[in-house]
Amino acid sequence: MADKKGLVGEFKEFIMRGNVMDMAVGVIIGGAFGTIITSLVEDILTPIIGMLGGNPDFSSISIGGGIMIGNFINAVLNFLIIGLCMFLVVKAFNAANKKLEKPAEEEAPTTKTCPFCKTEISIEATRCPNCTSELPAEE
Repeated sequence: MADKKGLVGEFKEFIMRGNVMDMAVGVIIGGAFGTIITSLVEDILTPIIGMLGGNPDFSSISIGGGIMIGNFINAVLNFLIIGLCMFLVVKAFNAANKKLEKPAEEEAPTTKTCPFCKTEISIEATRCPNCTSELPAEE
C-alpha cells in the first residue's frame, strides 16, 4: 500500500533530515563570514592598495565610450583579493586545527608472520595454520 504522507508530510521529513539542517547552518555561517571578508577587502585592503598604488577604482574605464570594462576589472580584482583572503583565512584555520588535534594512536597489530613459512597469521596463534609449526612464545 502506498505511503500517504502528503506533500506536507514529505516536506517535513525532508526538512528534518540532518544534512539539510547542517547545510542551512553552513549557508548562514558562510553568509556571515562572507560579510567579514568583504569588509576586510573593502574597508582595509582596498584603501591600503590605494595608498600604495593610487586609486584602485577602475569603474570609469570604458572601451569605445559605451562598454564599461572598468567595472569588470573592479569585479575581477575584488574576486582575486577576496579569494586570496579566503585562502589565507582557511589556511590559518587549518593550521590552528592541526595544532589542536590529538595525534592518532597506533592500533595494536592483529597479525604476525610465521617465522617458519612466512605466512601472515593471527597474533594470538600458538601454531601456524599453514605449516602447523609450533610458534615460539612471545615475550
